[in-house]
Amino acid sequence: MADLKYHRILLKLSGEAFGGDRGTGIDSQTLGNIAEQVRLVTEMGASVAIVVGGGNFWRGTDAARAGIMDRVTADYAGMIATAINALALQDALEKLGIVTRTQTAIGMQQIAEPYIRRRAIRHLEKGRAVIFAGGTGNPYMTTDTAAALRAIEIEAEVLLMTKNNVDGIYSEDPRKNPRAKKFRHLTYLEALNLRLAVMDSTALSLCMENKLPIIVFNLKTPGNLEKTVLGEKVGTLVSSE
Repeated sequence: MADLKYHRILLKLSGEAFGGDRGTGIDSQTLGNIAEQVRLVTEMGASVAIVVGGGNFWRGTDAARAGIMDRVTADYAGMIATAINALALQDALEKLGIVTRTQTAIGMQQIAEPYIRRRAIRHLEKGRAVIFAGGTGNPYMTTDTAAALRAIEIEAEVLLMTKNNVDGIYSEDPRKNPRAKKFRHLTYLEALNLRLAVMDSTALSLCMENKLPIIVFNLKTPGNLEKTVLGEKVGTLVSSE
């Protein structure tokens, strides 16, 4: 077992992370790369839980804003989209020999377990990867909030965020402004006050209240997940210090 800094992690995968360069649908090569990185850190001895988004298929807020359907219905559709990503990731992990369980916040008993905190922790203790789908199970709540909530519930030591294929938190969108400043470290209050697009304020406040550190990094870079659990400086750290 490697000398890990973080022994239990919660990895938040945005829906776009599954879509590769297109950002939509599921790119098989990207999915395989994600699964391989999870396999590596699992074999190093880390307990890995994962919350998946669904933006590569559906965004409830966009649908509601466009008047396609009301917000509550649109958000439930988004929860179903996360289940598609969860099942794809579960299959990819199990093909690599990683025993995996998927739990959903809304009932889907034919394809996944219901979310039960004690059962999730027991799976992690047995060396299984656990994937959480369905967000929090409530409309108006993002999967970022679900990630913060699940991380606190399972007593994860860090929340690892992959956001829009960028390698950290910037003062502006670096894809639009190449001169945007990259932050190596921010406090929770600095991240809140600067209104940076790292995660929604509800999720960030949850992490702040429970002193859960957040690392925002690019999972597409080979070895980044491994470096992170070993404590090497990757991406941007958000913490109380």
